[in-house]
Parts: sequence; structure tokens; C-alpha cells
Amino acid sequence: MPTDLFLAFAAFALISSITPGPNNLMLMASGTNFGLARTLPHMLGVSLGFVLMVLLVGLGLAQIFTHVPMAYTLLKAVCAVYLCYLAWRIATSAAPKAGEARGKPLTFTQAALFQWVNPKAWTMALTAVTAYAPADARLLTFVLIAAVFGIINLPSVGLWAMMGVQLRRVLQDPGALRTMNIAAALMLLASLYPVFSGDFSKATD
Repeated sequence: MPTDLFLAFAAFALISSITPGPNNLMLMASGTNFGLARTLPHMLGVSLGFVLMVLLVGLGLAQIFTHVPMAYTLLKAVCAVYLCYLAWRIATSAAPKAGEARGKPLTFTQAALFQWVNPKAWTMALTAVTAYAPADARLLTFVLIAAVFGIINLPSVGLWAMMGVQLRRVLQDPGALRTMNIAAALMLLASLYPVFSGDFSKATD
């Protein structure tokens, strides 16, 4: 990959990874409700799950939408249902008792699998392999793209988890914490707009 193209891709990876979206909003809520240590598996699941997604998309997985149009409709439906469920979980999270939050954060596996129903993850992966990979790209190029995304994505999503941890220190009042959880849930639901509009490219991780 030429240097100028690589730098452009690195900038895209940073901007798309650090801006608001389902992953980052969920990590912020998790950091607030569960703390950083219990959110670490969620963070790793997001980054490593997305790395695998980029690699598989680069190797041709996205062609399924061309050959099986119904797969796109099914993906949107699953995405909408699951994001609604996650928004409900966040909105109904209980206030912490004795320094601990009730409930459980997402596991590594759950966070990794979530990337496949995350509209922004699809947008990022598809853009990366179509706009920044040369036409004659081989496996090594896609491995490089996935690796760079992983290196940039992990600290980016970590910032959102840390933001949640800082909010945890401020939101000691159960009512304030519930308000923050409801606000995060509503923002997560707002990220569904690109799904219903039929354009994943408008989604924001």
C-alpha cells in the first residue's frame, strides 16, 4: 500500500473508531455501570471482533449481499432487534449498590459477535476494503488493514470506556445514573436511523 494511501487510511480508521456510535455508547455505559476492569472483555471483543470482520470482508464475505439480496434485509432486521434489546438493557440498568452494579457487562464473545449486527462496523469494514485497498490487493494487504484498524481501534474505544468510568465517579446519585443510562439508550436507538433509511454509510462506532 502506497504511503499516502496508508496515511489516509490511518486517518479514516482513527476518525471512524473514535466518533460516537453503538460500540462507543455501549462502552461508555458499561464503564459507568460496571467500571473499567469488568468492561475490558467488552473492549477487547469490540476490537478483535472487528479485526476479524475486516479481514473476512476483505476476503470476499461482503459479496454475499450481491448474490443473496435478502441477506441485506435480514441483516437490517437482526441489527434493529438486537440494538433495541441492548438499548433496553442499558436503560433498565440498576443503580450500583455497595460499589457494584447489578447485572453483567457484555462478554468478549458477545461484543465480538455484536460487530456483525453493528451498522457502523459494516460501514467501516466495507469502506476500508473498497476505498483503501488496491484493486489487486492480496491477503497480506487485508491483514495489514485489519491490523492497523485493531491498533487504532482499541485505544479509541478505550477512551469511551474511561469516559464512562469518570461519569461513574460523578453519578453517585441513583436518579442521575438512571438518567444517564436512559440518555445513552436513546442515543443508541438513534443510531438505528441508517438501518431504517437503508444506508449503512450514514451510521456512526
